[in-house]
Amino acid sequence: MIIVNTENVAGSEVKEALGVVKGNTVRAKHLGKDIAGSLRGLIGGKMKEYEEMFLEAREYAEKEMIEEAIKLGADAVVSVRYSSSSIMNGTSEVMVYGTAVTLKK
Repeated sequence: MIIVNTENVAGSEVKEALGVVKGNTVRAKHLGKDIAGSLRGLIGGKMKEYEEMFLEAREYAEKEMIEEAIKLGADAVVSVRYSSSSIMNGTSEVMVYGTAVTLKK
């Protein structure tokens, strides 16, 4: 599956737009990593516990979006965008969405 944040896939022409596809997840780290991340926030430095959480959330949301696009018979997802928000302390919601398309062959 081709995933791009542009309106077109370079070197290809869109044949048909199949609709918006999305993936979404809400993630939290377990208490131990949340405490470690909070302490690191006090003393400064790279907050790898939260970076891991965001990476896992993005990957899961992307997988959901791709599965939705496959069900529609898409060759690609264009105009992909990400959105994230905090639901409560130590949690993160990540949403990814784009337009599923077929490409002229």
